[in-house]
Amino acid sequence: MKIGNPPFEYDWLSDWAAIPDSDSAEFGWAHHGMAVTQTGEIIGVHPANPSILVFSQSGDLHRSFTVPIREGHQLALSTDNGEECLWIADPGRKNLKSSGYDPVPGERGGQVLCVSLTGQPKKTISTPEHPVYEHGNFAPTSMTVFDTGSGGNGDVWVADGYGESIVHRMDSAGNLIGSINGEEGDAGRFDCPHGVWVDYRKADPELYVADRANRRVQVYDLEGVYKRVFGEEVLTSPSAFAVDGQYMIVAELRARLAVFDLDDSFFYLHR
Repeated sequence: MKIGNPPFEYDWLSDWAAIPDSDSAEFGWAHHGMAVTQTGEIIGVHPANPSILVFSQSGDLHRSFTVPIREGHQLALSTDNGEECLWIADPGRKNLKSSGYDPVPGERGGQVLCVSLTGQPKKTISTPEHPVYEHGNFAPTSMTVFDTGSGGNGDVWVADGYGESIVHRMDSAGNLIGSINGEEGDAGRFDCPHGVWVDYRKADPELYVADRANRRVQVYDLEGVYKRVFGEEVLTSPSAFAVDGQYMIVAELRARLAVFDLDDSFFYLHR
């Protein structure tokens, strides 16, 4: 089945991935992102189990490994001394069929993990030392790395989308450098900053923040200085980012893909 229109026309392959444990996967909460390694492997998360799945381009399962998470919410890749590392945002609660897919009550434990592509632990980012967490909850939904392999300094930007609607900047060791909440510019405070992404398409990389509940994207430099806002006339629920050449694709909660060009001008909408 074809979806979209040229130049963004694709074949829909409903049975592409050989996901194991189909009984549990059938009722799992598949709420994760995807990542593609330098060798072309495609990484996802098992819908029900705390497992990372690594597929070939044709959907064959190459390997899987267990990670200490409650929910694999978003994935990203970075390079560390020439080795690829997988980053996982875990908001700390899992949605299950037994609870009507509402978050399961109980203790929360939001975190961001970094593991090797075979599952060896590298780094863990727990609740940052920030005043909002004196009585607040850390529930990260996304992270992005200013990758040293792309000329960056290794800083990790973490979006606390389901907690305190704030974005943190960490150094490569996980120490808090600073935070942004949307009040740095004239756009206003974030409301569920669900996704973050470093854009390398221009000479000066920039940080994009999917300000989901406000139906817009806010843009910062990599020092946390506000630059601009866009998308309010088009977007309904921006949640994540991907890039295809010079085009940026914004994934929305309400089953839409919005495509923007290099100047953040709206180009195409698929729904």
